[in-house]
Amino acid sequence: MKPRALVTALAVLLTAASVALAPGCAEPEEPSVVSPPVPRADVEPTEPPDDRPDLDALEIALLPLADGFEQPLLATGAGDGSGRVFVAEKTGRLKVLFPPSIKPKPFLDLSDAVSTESERGLLGVAFPERFSEHGYFYVSYTDRGGSSVISRFRDVGELADRESEQVLLRVEQPYANHNGGNIAFGPDGYLYTSLGDGGSAGDPEGNGQDLSTLLGAMLRIDVGESADSPEPVTRSFQPGYSIPPDNPFLGQAEARPEIWSYGLRNPWRFSFDRETGDLWIADVGQNQVEEVNFQPAGSDGGENWGWNLFEGTAPYPPDREVTEDLDEFAWPIVEYRHPIGRSVTGGFVYRGRNFSTMRGVYLYGDYVTGRIWGLVRDPDGSASNRELLESGIAVVSFGESDEGELYVVDFGGTVYRIEAR
Repeated sequence: MKPRALVTALAVLLTAASVALAPGCAEPEEPSVVSPPVPRADVEPTEPPDDRPDLDALEIALLPLADGFEQPLLATGAGDGSGRVFVAEKTGRLKVLFPPSIKPKPFLDLSDAVSTESERGLLGVAFPERFSEHGYFYVSYTDRGGSSVISRFRDVGELADRESEQVLLRVEQPYANHNGGNIAFGPDGYLYTSLGDGGSAGDPEGNGQDLSTLLGAMLRIDVGESADSPEPVTRSFQPGYSIPPDNPFLGQAEARPEIWSYGLRNPWRFSFDRETGDLWIADVGQNQVEEVNFQPAGSDGGENWGWNLFEGTAPYPPDREVTEDLDEFAWPIVEYRHPIGRSVTGGFVYRGRNFSTMRGVYLYGDYVTGRIWGLVRDPDGSASNRELLESGIAVVSFGESDEGELYVVDFGGTVYRIEAR
């Protein structure tokens, strides 16, 4: 069990968070660190490095890398040393950028298969560690029927083979928003997928707290890229996936074994720290609170992030009486209230070599206000947070190059490189 003093401290925070500001009171200007943190007793926390960056001294700038994209949602390297930057457009095209030039023909064109209604589209791309060996990569998109799809394709040279598609997972979505859609390979070689609660508002179907559905959850599946996979992709190219043997809900009645953690509203973007393996999940809020969740690399999964009983640390709905055991939930490392921002966009921990003053800083932003913050974990496991830039762009995504350099994607059509000053 967690130390009762920390749970009591969080209960006070929850009560305070649910109280609206009195007329005339100033709105908060910065995200609030949830401190002291409430640790899970079964997880060995990841120790922050000794060479802690000086967040107060950090200044950043955005330098245009390329523009002219149509509603870009993602920019990423492939980890193959080619220098290519893959940019996914909402409309279904995956383009290749050799800065500053964009190849005229899309690497992959799914525009005939993708729904772009509301928050749907080509939402995620992931390249496994052995991509340069076998050429297989993975995409997440919303099909014309409105279902979330995870598929595998093969790179056959300059372009992907459109006919090589193997659908691995298809999840029906009840509404056109909160589809989540990010995918990424963890340091364990398993594919992680974030799915929102299915949409509408307030999670009317209760998916966030329902372990019998894949919605409102982070999934962890074995697609043959892990060293421990029983059917590695280099031997078997059959569609489908298997369940990692240490998934937290494997074997539990009425729980989907694919689930890694749950209680998420719309985890639009998440990332792994390439140095520590820690997982950062930014979950878009409802009407009040945007949150960033931190899961240490030592976690066994199974976290309940609270939605739709809590929006960040605030009870949901705001006037709901809290009767749950707070020990049963995992809490954000940082959160912010509207109107500081209205839609959090998760980023990455900077691990590149070009800007030593930024190394170890987690950068994230807000799609609506364009503000970008830096966050550094403190020795006690909490965090320090500071606004670094009012960018003036629609921060829809962050990206990471093969070398660990970071990008910001503007939904208006431009990809920027982040530099420290």
